[in-house]
Amino acid sequence: MHRGKEMGATRNSLMSYPLIHYLSLTILLACSDVSHASRTRYYKFDIIMKNYTRLCHTRSIVTVNGEFPGPKIVVRDEDRLVVKVTNHVKDNVTLHWHGVRQLQSGWADGPAYVTQCPIQTGQTYVYNFTIRGQKGTLFWHAHISWLRVTLYGAIVILPKKGVPYPFPKPYKEVPILFGEWFNSDPEAIIAQSMQSGGGPNVSDAYTINGLPGPLYNCSAKDTFKLKVKPGKTYLLRIVNAALNDELFFSIANHTLTIVDVDASYIKPLDTQILLITPGQTTDVLLQTKSQSPHATFLMAARPYATGQGTFDNSTAAGLLEYSPTSHMKSLPLLKPTLPALNDSDFATNFTSKLRSLANEQFPANVPKHIDRNFFFTVGLGAEPCPKNQKCQGPNGTKFAAAVNNVSWTLPTTALLQAHYFGNWNKVYTTDFPVNPPFPFNYTGTPPNNTFVSNGTKVVVLNFNTSMELVMQDTSILGVESHPLHLHGFDFFVVGQGIGNFDPTKDPAKFNLIDPVSRNTVGVPSGGWVAIRFFADNPGVWFMHCHLEVHTSWGLRMAWVVNDGPLPSQKLLPPPSDLPLC
Repeated sequence: MHRGKEMGATRNSLMSYPLIHYLSLTILLACSDVSHASRTRYYKFDIIMKNYTRLCHTRSIVTVNGEFPGPKIVVRDEDRLVVKVTNHVKDNVTLHWHGVRQLQSGWADGPAYVTQCPIQTGQTYVYNFTIRGQKGTLFWHAHISWLRVTLYGAIVILPKKGVPYPFPKPYKEVPILFGEWFNSDPEAIIAQSMQSGGGPNVSDAYTINGLPGPLYNCSAKDTFKLKVKPGKTYLLRIVNAALNDELFFSIANHTLTIVDVDASYIKPLDTQILLITPGQTTDVLLQTKSQSPHATFLMAARPYATGQGTFDNSTAAGLLEYSPTSHMKSLPLLKPTLPALNDSDFATNFTSKLRSLANEQFPANVPKHIDRNFFFTVGLGAEPCPKNQKCQGPNGTKFAAAVNNVSWTLPTTALLQAHYFGNWNKVYTTDFPVNPPFPFNYTGTPPNNTFVSNGTKVVVLNFNTSMELVMQDTSILGVESHPLHLHGFDFFVVGQGIGNFDPTKDPAKFNLIDPVSRNTVGVPSGGWVAIRFFADNPGVWFMHCHLEVHTSWGLRMAWVVNDGPLPSQKLLPPPSDLPLC
């Protein structure tokens, strides 16, 4: 696997110092905690095509350095990361460092036409940013069209050197990345869907570390195997990089202890089953059995599906194998039990148990006084079918998706450039509705008119505004869970519920003590979720559903956060190699 080089912080040569300065510096270094010194870590990502075969289908796929999934990035908190990306394929490309705060470095965030124009064929762009105050697992992925289906990889963020985990040190750490495999070209699938207005074809398999596993035809050899020793603790760094599906996950006869989500530590939570949405990460401790159990254990991931559309109703599987292996010729294979595909009660109970550590070392700085309140509806809708065309969406229309009934139109130049250089009024408008323009019974009988409006609209915020945002699912074209991802911030999930949000009663139940901190949260099917955060990061920040089909249909918007008064509160100038549109 391609590994990045690392370089310590540079210092002037000690040889040029007079002796007294040399001795003084030696004493100074001895007294300071040099083990915490940050480093710059360099990676080179070449975007190239490579043939891969899954399910007996060989396809040329877009990769980084020919790897699928892509290279793992390993950094420590406060390290600088420099990733040189060169595009050798015909498609335009951008990469997003999902969950990285990007404080003052919005130019490196990655969503196409939001913070940058795409890297075109033959071009190079260097993503340069620093990890600040995050520990755990994040991931990187393409952020243009559907290319992230094969362009993704783990980001492992270790604590500063010498700083322990707030849980038992694991014997070994293992990334577990969920994905999807299509036998045909996903770019052609979404292009056809956008043209016809109908739902896109679904994937042919889910994958664990790029491998579908033995429950699919022609796939027994393509199975991820986790080999473990008895009596050891393993840290599994789990990422849902799937395109369009939330997933349940379980390992037969083993308990998983969740210790971190979205690169934020939580109070340890024991569970047999995980629920993880696209865009979320979950670090779990796996304590193996004290003696080799003379069995092999299936680990399985399959969808949590609440919408009315079609979905890939299949199961990815891997094997947990103990070593040394038993002398028995064929070990019994034990299988886990997963919830029903639409078990929203499990989803509600599971997510409500997650709590921040909220202690002196890892405080939960939840906004108590709120400067601005927002109420957003999220869900599906429709657009009229163009004249002289037959459309395959609801009742002959085209599928759409919207936030507060605005189906967001991608601009042709990057919003961040327009914001920074002051010519924004040619690119976007600042009149995104802060409340639904047409209130209705959001989870009851849907209105007769299901058409959405269109536009490139944003909300403008002053620096460090304390925010509360309630996101409400709607029954237009059916209730459905929507994993919403906010770029540039972690937020606290202070409340959730089923039905319509009640602004007079529900806030009294908010958890302002130890709410979980996330960058991606599931808006419950037929329900609502409330989040709070400080707008302390200047720039333009995308917010969208992480079900890629809903993003394509327009379930996305952006926040513009103005500079603060101090130098550390201002967006830095764009890099010289920023791609042009």
